[in-house]
Amino acid sequence: MSHHKLTAAEPAGGAKPRVAVLFGGRSSEHAVSCVTAAGVLGAINKDKYEVIPIGIAKTGQWVLAADDTAQWSLSGTSLPEVVPSQQTVTLAQIGGEHQLIVAAPNEVPQELGAVDVVFPLLHGPFGEDGTIQGLLELSDTRYVGAGVLASAVGMDKHYMKVVFAAAGLQVGPYIAVTDRQWQNDAESVRKQVDRLGFPVFVKPARAGSSMGISKVDSLDGLDAAIEEARRHDLKLVIEAGIVGREIECAVLEGRGADAPRTSMPGEISVAGGTHEFYDFTAKYVEDDAAALSCPADLPEEAITRVRELAAAAFDAVGAEGLSRVDFFYTPDGQLIINEINTMPGFTPKSMYPQMWAASGLDYADLIDELIHLALNRKTGLR
Repeated sequence: MSHHKLTAAEPAGGAKPRVAVLFGGRSSEHAVSCVTAAGVLGAINKDKYEVIPIGIAKTGQWVLAADDTAQWSLSGTSLPEVVPSQQTVTLAQIGGEHQLIVAAPNEVPQELGAVDVVFPLLHGPFGEDGTIQGLLELSDTRYVGAGVLASAVGMDKHYMKVVFAAAGLQVGPYIAVTDRQWQNDAESVRKQVDRLGFPVFVKPARAGSSMGISKVDSLDGLDAAIEEARRHDLKLVIEAGIVGREIECAVLEGRGADAPRTSMPGEISVAGGTHEFYDFTAKYVEDDAAALSCPADLPEEAITRVRELAAAAFDAVGAEGLSRVDFFYTPDGQLIINEINTMPGFTPKSMYPQMWAASGLDYADLIDELIHLALNRKTGLR
């Protein structure tokens, strides 16, 4: 990988760039975000960057967090959690710089100093969906990863499919179900699902990390699956089951005007037993529940095609920084796009870093490259 000289966007005078690592958040993936932060905090080059960990509690409060990988890791039965504090952290523009301010009741606000880039390690709503990106855009703060539109499209499985189809990518049969449709005409929804054919996967449209997803084999189980998904999001997508292998590809934004870079494709195999599909527990809790083969055992032309389509999907939503693109590879050789994830799982054992490691870019260098891309990105419209 070529390493360009640092540009004027980086701090002058030899000062280390200050990176605010933002994690936790209000979504059901709070703990996953904390585990991701443990990985990044443990691997980021502290000789090169000054790191400020900021946790977002489930209440939405921003707090100064401990730079302690053990505290944010999965250990035993307890899930890591950012707890609210007397002191609240805010990001403000003061004198042309992006300053972190710590405020507490009846105390003089304390300035933590300027921040050069924010690394948002937030999964799910209120973090991966364009909301935090909008806040950072408003304050002219550089940050790692996709912008407002790409994040929002990448979080909404319905609009994601609309955009992919418009870009000429092949998507599987599906229907979108709004709250109003389900409340006013549930029978029509059942008929549409019946026409899709079983099995189907019922998914919240805007929840991440396999939360609330059910596989349904007949109409009998449909209503319960819909109600389960509605606990996470009142808008749903219901997808026809596709017979095929699950193939993933990691995409990394190119430098300057360069095209996006793609890893070798990987394939997930879910070990037998309790996991009928790749769910939350298989992803994050059980070490041996899923295995990644990278490069995937595919014909050479299929590998080339996966990489081309992954880059096309990245460009279709206007992504920046990083994304993981997931496909089904059917027995007759079709590649059907399943989804794009603009803030994929980013622990050292997550698929995105593993695919880059297998393609010659290790975890610490990947973090470094993402920060470099963010530091050298224009703020505002780009």
